[in-house]
Amino acid sequence: MAVMMRTTSSSRLLRRQQRGIVLIFALITLVILLIGAVAISRSINSSQFAVGNIGFKRDLTNQGERALQAAMDAVRAGGQLDTVTKRNANLLAANYSATLLPTNAQGIPTALLASDTAFAAVGTAADITPAGTGVTIRYVIDRLSTAAGACTSATCTMVNQSVFGGSSSEWINSQTNSGAANNANPSAVPEQPIFRITVRVKGPRNTLSFFQSTFTTN
Repeated sequence: MAVMMRTTSSSRLLRRQQRGIVLIFALITLVILLIGAVAISRSINSSQFAVGNIGFKRDLTNQGERALQAAMDAVRAGGQLDTVTKRNANLLAANYSATLLPTNAQGIPTALLASDTAFAAVGTAADITPAGTGVTIRYVIDRLSTAAGACTSATCTMVNQSVFGGSSSEWINSQTNSGAANNANPSAVPEQPIFRITVRVKGPRNTLSFFQSTFTTN
């Protein structure tokens, strides 16, 4: 009888120990599940934040197109820069410089990075502020030239400059169609100076985005 009592006591003690082990494993599993839930929550938040930033950036890009349109309107017929003579000199009212503007290491004109007072030395055209967007757009146009006045291949970066090629190494441009001097090439496109527009878009969160493009007038 005494032996049976000891056996029963041992069984009860073993069951209690087993229940304690199960509880420990259950707690460990619960901790793992909580960690997983936190990780998933953070991943979702990060994804939503990234998607929001992409959308915000895309909107700033679209808003920057307004400045590009303003620049194109300026050089078209009836615009402030619609003739070669006008483009040969600086024009503050059109945010235009007939020579290359100083830039930082990334190629952004410092006039867009400096204060409003410093910018006024380059351009006086009002910033573009689309209603209800909280966006401010500022731009500058500069000619890729080392000197004001009429453009030449020596002072301006031109498209359709002399190109060497072919077995005879002849050069072709708007003035000649062979190595012979003054041999007109009517099929060639006339040389044209290259202009650059740089846009700064300031978003409602004081985020700055910069965009840059080059164009010709013909």
